[in-house]
Amino acid sequence: MSKLKYTVNGILKDNPTFVLLLGMCPTLATTSSAINGMSMGLATLFVLVLSNIAISAVAKFIPDKVRIPSYIVIIATFVTLLQFLMQAFLPSIYETLGLFIPLIVVNCIVLGRAEAFANKHTVLESACDGIGIGLGFTIALTVLGLVRELLGNLSAFGWKPVEGDGILVFILAPGAFLVLGYLIVLFKKLTGNN
Repeated sequence: MSKLKYTVNGILKDNPTFVLLLGMCPTLATTSSAINGMSMGLATLFVLVLSNIAISAVAKFIPDKVRIPSYIVIIATFVTLLQFLMQAFLPSIYETLGLFIPLIVVNCIVLGRAEAFANKHTVLESACDGIGIGLGFTIALTVLGLVRELLGNLSAFGWKPVEGDGILVFILAPGAFLVLGYLIVLFKKLTGNN
């Protein structure tokens, strides 16, 4: 299987949000706008790619008894690095995403890819898998945030071309569930991924 196939699978066939239904907590909580969704997706992509690479490189040296705790320490290291970078260069986004940045450590997408893929494949294959899954997650969160922002605030990426109020429910939690449900159906129809 080519390295590109690993990347494409994460976007379409194994999309973590629309197909695997993983990472629902940040998916529903951080997508009240397109910027927030995209930011959370990119933060997860950063951690996912780096942790996949590191875990793939050291997996054969880690005893089975301490495999999962070791993976969590590796992932936590990259999340801490991400937090420092965001606090220094993107403080407003860091403040907006708040608690959900440190929670990337226990995100089932990141830990799941470490256990199911990175510890069994080469560093390059693991990097491609991380890019694919991360891009799939980022695209899903951005689209979900964009739809919620359009319907709930009549804006897109913070730009409001028309005056008026949107439908408040789409910015709130029930709107997240409703939009996610319709997007999953649409994704499955468009990709034939039933």
